[in-house]
Amino acid sequence: MSNLNTYQKWDETANIVLKGKKIVKVEYMSAKETKSYGWYNRPVTFILDDNTRIIAMADDEGNDGGVLACLNKGVDAVLPVLGLED
Repeated sequence: MSNLNTYQKWDETANIVLKGKKIVKVEYMSAKETKSYGWYNRPVTFILDDNTRIIAMADDEGNDGGVLACLNKGVDAVLPVLGLED
């Protein structure tokens, strides 16, 4: 599959999952749930209006929780991961 086809596939998937949806809840994953994944970091999660849960992960293999970069017109922020004890 060419890169263009790959990008188109994932663009389509992202649009199906995210486009037009509203974030209705934002929370950090609990320490208990984080441990159940075998992770050391507690990431931010989003719940969408169709009950889809978005979890920030360190990589596409789900090896640990990850950060979110938030960029908007010169206001840059990072929502960090929290440790199990935070």
